Amino acid sequence: MDLVGLLKSQFLCHLVFCYVFIASGLIINTIQLFTLLLWPINKQLFRRINCRLSYCISSQLVMLLEWWSGTECVIHTDPRAYPKYGKENAIVVLNHKFEIDFLCGWSLAERFGVLGGSKVLAKKELAYVPIIGWMWYFTEMVFCTRKWEQDRKTVSRSLLHLRDYPEKYFFLIHCEGTRFTEKKHQISMQVAQAKGLPSLKHHLLPRTKGFAVTVRSLRNVVSAVYDCTLNFRNNENPTLLGVLNGKKYHADLYVRRIPLEEVPEDEDKCSAWLHKLYQEKDAFQEEYCRTGTFPETPMVPPRRPWTLVNWLFWASLLLYPFVRFLVNMVSSGSSLTLAGFVLVFFVASMGVRWMIGVTEIDKGSAYGNMDSKQKHSD
Repeated sequence: MDLVGLLKSQFLCHLVFCYVFIASGLIINTIQLFTLLLWPINKQLFRRINCRLSYCISSQLVMLLEWWSGTECVIHTDPRAYPKYGKENAIVVLNHKFEIDFLCGWSLAERFGVLGGSKVLAKKELAYVPIIGWMWYFTEMVFCTRKWEQDRKTVSRSLLHLRDYPEKYFFLIHCEGTRFTEKKHQISMQVAQAKGLPSLKHHLLPRTKGFAVTVRSLRNVVSAVYDCTLNFRNNENPTLLGVLNGKKYHADLYVRRIPLEEVPEDEDKCSAWLHKLYQEKDAFQEEYCRTGTFPETPMVPPRRPWTLVNWLFWASLLLYPFVRFLVNMVSSGSSLTLAGFVLVFFVASMGVRWMIGVTEIDKGSAYGNMDSKQKHSD
């Protein structure tokens, strides 16, 4: 390991990132709370301000991926579709196999300038998580309980609110519902067999009702579905801890632009269309495993500097008082102060480990394991 790599793996660096992210995030969440005063006066101004505030938080994680770890993501796509990316609203259907696939989705949005306004279909529990969850609440993210009878009306209502959203956005949806694991895949394929659906090798069976209501609610507002299939070269198994340690990964992302007019309006036909889409995604993954590449022309969208500029701004604003506080604690020499110093480091360490643990595949949602009980009701 070279000197730079050794430096990036040190806990002190991780502590700095964690502190800047948590402190800036709580400050931004507080500002977002006060912006609620604008909602009854000027809803669109409220939305535009919160898009920028949201960017201040989410771009810090993208900065870790793009600038700290230097991870490269090559996009394979039709050159005729490429100029439209970032200039239209789109539903992004991304496979859910890797710990950092959400970061790659955010990186895609950042490269095309729509990170601040982009949306996801997320678990309702996340709305109560400080910083990220609260940020999502103020940017009108769509939350679901993953119980369709409860979600049918609430998800549709949240999506309809986005029809007059003033900023361009990608709406990211993981139709598989949970991260891929061998156990979940086995259960999912049992359901596929029971339903007479073709087996998938690299994906779980997609859950179609959430996708269908998204398409129905955003039709004539969203221009296309971006079918995104992600994989990593040389059998890399990327993790958030690896990104935090500065490890460089090499991603390939196959993006197909499908005009929304080609997606059926009827729910049953839309469901069949999505199943066919995942069969095609599975074939692309199988081809990638065999050849090491996706179809279409490889392109690398330019890395924008704003994620780094944003992090440097918050670091310069927050690190000086933090360092001064720590120096005063240590220099005081009292046992109580030193105990407090150790406590700060312990809490910070636990915070870093908790944030990483949330993304780990083996600690992911158990939702996929419920399929055998629910018989994949959608």
